[in-house]
Amino acid sequence: MINILTFNADIRDAAEVFTTNGEPSDAYSTALPAKYHGMERFAARKAIVAEFEELGLLDEIKDHDLTVPYGDRGGVVIEPMLTDQWYVRTAPLAETATKAVEDGEIQFVPKQYENMYFSWMRDIQDWCISRQLWWGHRIPAWYDNDGNVYVGRTEEEVRANNNLAPVVVLRQDDDVLDTWFSSALWTFGTQGWPENTEDLKTFHPSDVLVTGFDIIFFWVARMIMMTMHFCKDENGKPQVPFKTVYVTGLIRDENGDKMSKSKGNVLDPIDMIDGIDLESLVEKRTGNMMQPQLAKKIEKNTRKTFEDGIEPYGTDALRFTLAAMASTGRDINWDMKRLEGYRNFCNKLWNASRYVLMNTEEQDCGFNGGEIEYSLADKWIESQFELAAKEFNGHIDNFRLDMAANTIYEFIWNQFCDWYLELTKPVLWKGTEAQQRGTRRTLITVLEKTLRLAHPVIPYITETIWQSIKPLVDGVEGDTIMLQALLSTMKRTSTKKL
Repeated sequence: MINILTFNADIRDAAEVFTTNGEPSDAYSTALPAKYHGMERFAARKAIVAEFEELGLLDEIKDHDLTVPYGDRGGVVIEPMLTDQWYVRTAPLAETATKAVEDGEIQFVPKQYENMYFSWMRDIQDWCISRQLWWGHRIPAWYDNDGNVYVGRTEEEVRANNNLAPVVVLRQDDDVLDTWFSSALWTFGTQGWPENTEDLKTFHPSDVLVTGFDIIFFWVARMIMMTMHFCKDENGKPQVPFKTVYVTGLIRDENGDKMSKSKGNVLDPIDMIDGIDLESLVEKRTGNMMQPQLAKKIEKNTRKTFEDGIEPYGTDALRFTLAAMASTGRDINWDMKRLEGYRNFCNKLWNASRYVLMNTEEQDCGFNGGEIEYSLADKWIESQFELAAKEFNGHIDNFRLDMAANTIYEFIWNQFCDWYLELTKPVLWKGTEAQQRGTRRTLITVLEKTLRLAHPVIPYITETIWQSIKPLVDGVEGDTIMLQALLSTMKRTSTKKL
């Protein structure tokens, strides 16, 4: 192998010749024509072709298709170059990590992602863990002037372990660790390892890891390998870092393209929560670009897609949209119309709560004695809530956030708002006192339980409403809905006529 380029991809004064193992070789001459020394590589190509033509040595010029790699940020051609790097031999680590999934110690949800995991692990290559970056964890290796390598936690430890005199000059490796190497230590490194701390004993292994399919190998597999190598139980058996890996899809734009700064199609969640005007959105998408030549195209697309900017939708609407779109597929195409629809859903819940409060505040809701008579509609909505709660918790247990969100939507919008609230109006207007007590009591108790059910998905609106209805419900204690019980089936108010 012969290298004729400098770090800046200019022609070297003398070539570098290597064996196939990367060792220096004298098998070939290192001499290069003086006229090309220091010349930029693309200029050198043209000059060499011109010289061939001038000497009558050029036989033919024809097109040739080939793949040329370009840097994502700089947009320049990437040239191959041999450098010294640090590697981890991963084959023995992968064997243990693969068996953990095969034996069911770790489960992937959805299960089909196990195949992606196995395809990487069963054909794994050594892992290059060194990076040439400004920031990161430094490689814990030192070199002396003779090229000897010493590894240790600190320079002091290296000198002590190797009996190196103070006169021996040591230089630490300039490279930093691959960020995925550091991340692979996360599950136990954050709990006080290598000490056997209380946190490590209490919280390791964890239960569920939530991640995207695109980093199953880069992060998930490496966490499993590193954890099972370094962490053992009291019997010496390797510990898994987590028991379940819940894999989400990748959110793409409305056209199915991956969101990236260079494409100018990134949607900032804060902008959808608080809103942003068109000019600010254009500036945000086109400012500080690595490839400024794309700015005009990005501005044109942004003005076409968001003619009036992005209006504020609120945090709860965004959270509900993300939950409702969390299908088992690999790709999720973002849809602003669905965000708008779920904002309307939050408004629907707010208005329904106002109706309930308007008819229960300073009213007899049957918590202080007196005859209570429940209507057929009261009994029906209680039973529908029980079914919805059971269904919701079943979906959560199966990691189907989309179906859990749909259960909440269907119950609140269709059953509670569109049907039950309408059926309460005749009773509240002209029913007997006992019937009105039963309906008021059902209104307030079902709403309170519904808020608890929906709180994990839409926490802000449910907390705000709950604070208003809490004083009206008998037996509800605590300062926040966050600490209330969420059961698969909640004890229902008795429907027996008192």
